[in-house]
Order: sequence, then structure tokens, then C-alpha cells
Amino acid sequence: MEIALKLNPDKADIDAILLGLIAFNRERAGRDAGYQPFALHLMDPETGEPVGGLSGWQVFDWLFIELFHVPEALRGKGYGRALMQRAEAFGRECGAVGIWLDTFSFQARPFYEKLGFAVFGTIDDHPKGGARYFMQKRLDIPSTH
Repeated sequence: MEIALKLNPDKADIDAILLGLIAFNRERAGRDAGYQPFALHLMDPETGEPVGGLSGWQVFDWLFIELFHVPEALRGKGYGRALMQRAEAFGRECGAVGIWLDTFSFQARPFYEKLGFAVFGTIDDHPKGGARYFMQKRLDIPSTH
């Protein structure tokens, strides 16, 4: 066997890994993971085009937020909070136990903490001189946020 590095893999490259992992997880967990990608967009009312939002997936009993962006001109106007509230509502609709995400020290940790997220892990020096925080919020526990 060889190990081959491929930059910018296509869907077939990813599926070669993913399909085996899905089968393994289904066998070990005794059920399908229920993988469901999703996106919530901020839509420009004039153009009808998305200008920001968030995306991620629901898998097993948790929602993962992979990407989150509110354009600078729209920050501080409640759009970020509204997106996160809609993501929480979607998580509850799916029966999710919680939501998790990650953020860098130069990004939005205080924002997420105001919404009730707590750090459960940290990678120091990612990037060098900074940190990457892994955060979660339980949906099965009543929140004060």
C-alpha cells in the first residue's frame, strides 16, 4: 500500500473515505448517523442573493456549525444572533442534544459565550500566538440566553 497526498480532492476522492466510515459508524453505533448538511443565508433584499450566513451539518444527535459569516456592514444589528437562534431552532426540530462549533481567538468567542456556548477544548498556538476554541451549547437543558 502507498500513501498518496491529493490537494483539492474531488467528490470521488472524499467518498472513497466517507462511504467506508459511514458503514463502520452504522455498524458500531447500531443506527444511521442521519447526516444532514444545512445552510442559513442572510439574503440581500435588493438582489435576492446570499451575502452571509452559516452552514454545517446535523449528525447523530448534534448540530455542527462549520462556517459562520456576517458581513462587516451588518454586524451589531442582530443578524448574527438571529442566525444562531434559527440554527438552535433547527437543532431542536431535529431532536439534537446540542450544537458545537469552533472559533479562533481573533473571531467570535465572546459572541458565542453571550449566546450560552462554553469552551470544551482549546488548541494553543493555532494560529501561532493565538488559539482555537471548541465550544458547545446543550439544547436539552433549559437556557437563560
